[in-house]
Parts: sequence; structure tokens; C-alpha cells
Amino acid sequence: MIRVLILAYDFPPYVSVGGLRPYSWFSHFKEFEVEPIVITRQWGNVYGNHLDFVAPGWSKELVIEELPQGTILRTPYSPNLSNRLLLRFGEKRFRWLRKVISGYYEVLQFFFVVGPKKELYKAAKAYLAQHPVDVIIATGEPFVLFHYARKLSASYHIPWIADYRDPWTQNLKETNGFFKHCYSMLEKQTTSKANAITTVSSFFETQIRRQVPNASFSIIPNGFDAQSMEQVESITQGSEILRIAFVGTIYEWHPLTIVLETLNRWITKFPQRKIELHFYGTNKNRFISEVVNSQFPGLIDIVQIHPKLPNHELVQQLAEYNALLLFNYYAFMGTKIYDYLGLKRKILFCFTDDPESKKLKKRFYPLDTNGAIETLQEELIVKTNAGILVSNADDLIETLNSLYLEHKEFGQIVCNSTATEQFSRRLQVARLADLVKNLG
Repeated sequence: MIRVLILAYDFPPYVSVGGLRPYSWFSHFKEFEVEPIVITRQWGNVYGNHLDFVAPGWSKELVIEELPQGTILRTPYSPNLSNRLLLRFGEKRFRWLRKVISGYYEVLQFFFVVGPKKELYKAAKAYLAQHPVDVIIATGEPFVLFHYARKLSASYHIPWIADYRDPWTQNLKETNGFFKHCYSMLEKQTTSKANAITTVSSFFETQIRRQVPNASFSIIPNGFDAQSMEQVESITQGSEILRIAFVGTIYEWHPLTIVLETLNRWITKFPQRKIELHFYGTNKNRFISEVVNSQFPGLIDIVQIHPKLPNHELVQQLAEYNALLLFNYYAFMGTKIYDYLGLKRKILFCFTDDPESKKLKKRFYPLDTNGAIETLQEELIVKTNAGILVSNADDLIETLNSLYLEHKEFGQIVCNSTATEQFSRRLQVARLADLVKNLG
């Protein structure tokens, strides 16, 4: 059996979309004759929000878990000064100092074994000194894991794979020129040494090739956990109130305020109609609450905010909703669309042609699409018959009317999606396993 060492900073129990990708490898690799050894950090869900990313681990010692699926090494984690200041004083104090400290470690960690992520490298090096491994996979970000994988590959003569969940340098639209130049050089020097590169889409491949044009690429898309979806098939939608949910990260180019303003218009026009919009585990919980309280007080009892939940708990919650809100990612697919497909709840896609949303995209969208197709999500929703493509804010008003009347009459919103099974993560793991075995 081929043995693969996986460097994965995000990994359960940390609640992160990025952690689901390496977790699917760990869960299914042995089915395809690959034995996984995951090296991650110790995570605890103490806060239920973004502060869990910088909270300390539960032990100062390396914790080793031997499971039927493989081995997990959880390294100690001690927050640096920047993160300790954040945990103690909150986001509004010492911002400049925290940025300076974080920037210091972000650059220096590529030249010296320093910073809060160094324990993963030390644990991997110690493990490889005593155990044979055939292939190393590093999944980023953080992209310093690519640097660690390159060093380990050179020291122990093991082929390695750089797995990009997102582009590296090309994703740094807001970073100043000096840092972007530094990261560009680091990416070229680091990733060019990889034996193979995997990423989630052909669009990301195009972006990454600008830095490493001669690399060998394989596209390994994201997907949904079929086992989790099977466990919630018996859960029925709520029939009393039309309830819509959104889950995950909200980016600056997403039309969040436009949707809230439109929902406020709708309930003002139809005050007798009952509806709820729930947000799960976003990075904008405080912002959503402030916007609702200051601009749309009529939504105070309608918009509800929930902390992050482990994925198996999250899908159980989402299965009770009538529809799922999805924002436009344009040239790339995103991750949450796959879970939405697996849940077989109607997707409410916002927006395809909204003027204000286009302004947000022009101002904040981080990637230069350079003529790439920007309708990937729309095409997938149409292909699978999984949802409604909402053109603009006015169209959202009409869509809410339609959904409300359907729910009032039938007690549910029907989703007759088809051919969604092909997006199971297990199928993608099979493809990665073939790549690993070819390298090993």
C-alpha cells in the first residue's frame, strides 16, 4: 500500500471549508490502496467563529491518533504575539501592531523555521526520520506548507504534490506591491519544485500557471460528503415558515446588503407573510447584525445568525430549510454549491445580472478572469436543475413571491435536481489516489 504524508493546516475538528478537502482524502484513501498520515495542528472549537483560528491548542505535546482510516498527528499550537493581542483585546485594538507582527512571520517563515506553523514541519521531519513514506501532499493555504513539503522532499527524496485550494500570488489583489513581488518569487521557487500540482478547477490552473507555467497539473474538484448526505435524507423541510439558509464565507464582492435591502422591501410590502433568513458560520456575523439593526430594523426577528458547526451537524440543520442562498463566484465554482447539491434543496442564486452587484465585483473581485467563463455556477445549476437563477434585486422580489406561495400551498419547496451523485468527494479522492500511486 502506498503511504502518503499530508500536510493540512485546516482539518477537523476545526470548522472550515478548506479542512473538508484533506479530510475527504483521509476518509477514503484506504479504499484505493493509499494509507494517509495527516499532520495538522491542534484545533478546538472554543469560540465558534474566526477566533478559533488563533486559539491555542489543548496540549504542549504532539498528539497521535491511530484510526482505521489512517494516522493523524496533531501538533501543539501557541499563538504568536499578534494573535494573543487579538484574543485578549479584540479586533479593534492594536490593529497596526498586529499587522506588523503577522507580516513579519508571514515572510520570515519561508527562510527560517519560525512562526506558529513551524510545529507541522518539525513533526513531519521527525516522522519521516523514522517512517518510510512514498509521497507528500501539502494543501494550501497556508502556502508555507508548500515550502515545508519542498524541504522535506529534498531531504528525504520523496516526490511531493502541491494542492492549491485557491491561487496564491494571483489571489493577492489587495496586497501592496512589495509583498506581492516577494510572494511571487517565493511561489515560483517553491511550487516549481513540485512533482505535480492539483487544484480545484481549470480556471485556477490558468491563474497558477502564470507563476509555474511548466508544471504538471491535475484537476481534482471539490464535492460533497455522500455519507453525510445519506444520513439526512430522511429529514423533512420545515412547513410552518418559509426558511432560507446561507452558510460559509461572505466576500466583499457578494451582494449581502443588496439581498438584505431587497428582503426588507419584500416584508414591508407583505408584512403578513412569514419568512426567515438564517446565516451559519459566516465571517461577517457582527457586520450582518449591525446592518440589520441600523438599516433594516424590520429584519431583526427575520434574520438570524448562528455560529460555526461541524459539517455533519451543519448538514443536519440545513436539511430542515426550504431553500439555500448562494452568491455568485463568477469564474470559479466555490465549495458550498456542492453541499447544496448534495442536500437537494432549491438553490437561490444571487445574482446573474444585477447592476449593483457588478459594481461590487469590479471593485472587490480578487482575480483577473482574463476572458474566462464567469457562469460556471449558473451552468451547473441549470444542468442539474438544482435552483433558481435570480437576475437582480427586482427579480428576487418576484422569486420570493413565488417561493412563498409554493410553500404556503404545499408546505415545502420542491427541488427536482438530477445527476448530482457525480459530485461526491469520494469520486474525486479516487482520482487523487491514482495520481499518488503513479508518483509513488
